[in-house]
Amino acid sequence: MSARAPFGPLLTAMITPFDASGRIDLVETKRVARFLVDEGNTGLVVSGTTGESPALDDSEKLALFSACKEAVGDRAVIVAGTGGNNTRHSVELTKRAVDSGADAILAVVPYYNKPTQDGMLLHFGAIAEASSLPVIVYNIPGRTGANMLPATLLELARRHETIAGVKESSGDLAQFSAILRDRPAGFAFWVGDDHLMLPSLALGGDGLISVAAHLCAREYREMHAAFVAGDVALAASIHLTLSPLVAALFATTSPIPVKWAMRELGFAAGECRSPLGAMPEDLAAQMRPMLDTYRERARATLAATAP
Repeated sequence: MSARAPFGPLLTAMITPFDASGRIDLVETKRVARFLVDEGNTGLVVSGTTGESPALDDSEKLALFSACKEAVGDRAVIVAGTGGNNTRHSVELTKRAVDSGADAILAVVPYYNKPTQDGMLLHFGAIAEASSLPVIVYNIPGRTGANMLPATLLELARRHETIAGVKESSGDLAQFSAILRDRPAGFAFWVGDDHLMLPSLALGGDGLISVAAHLCAREYREMHAAFVAGDVALAASIHLTLSPLVAALFATTSPIPVKWAMRELGFAAGECRSPLGAMPEDLAAQMRPMLDTYRERARATLAATAP
């Protein structure tokens, strides 16, 4: 895989299944990973925000990377979430992820310590130099408290060939535009907010790193295909149809709703680890009718792919 390899238009930031005692469930992890790829995801982000990375230790993360790669093989890219707010630790985990079979790295802008732009250049430069794997920068200022500016991201891409793309979750279309206008050849742009996939495509973005695609990967692939084919009306129709589900999935802290939804589909996803709480009953009641189509689809996919 080259440093700036195409990973496809749809990656899901995958949940981490836990068993009844709160330990990671690697058997169910593999089952979820295979299902997501069968449904149309071109890659899986493992141990990202949706995978509850702050609540996982290193041994758990490495086990998840290996399990997902074993489950899907070469059918999809496994992107290992190794970034954090400690540069040395992020570098070490990145090196260890290589041996776990990961195809690429996701590294979040350091949270809580509010790095400067110069500090971000040093942090991500160290991660980029830790291995030959492609690195996706994850910018999500609503969670980290720090926004990587377009000039900083583009400078990283200029300095390091392995800085392969960005998961942009600032929600700022002006920022999207600045990156897309000046990005180097082969540098990938995935939006990180489900509700912004279509606006991002309209600006020239490449796709989505999703939460909702646990449920509706087929629709997102159809939206992407329709837009690329020039059928903007169909793409807009799919976007509007998905809007209520997407809004519900983010009505409380993610990944609480999506883990609940995956349990509704028949997966042993378990509860979120503390400090996240339980699914609100009123939100569960609102969402349950939305899942009818996806329940039937999941049953059919799992039955068709059962060993």
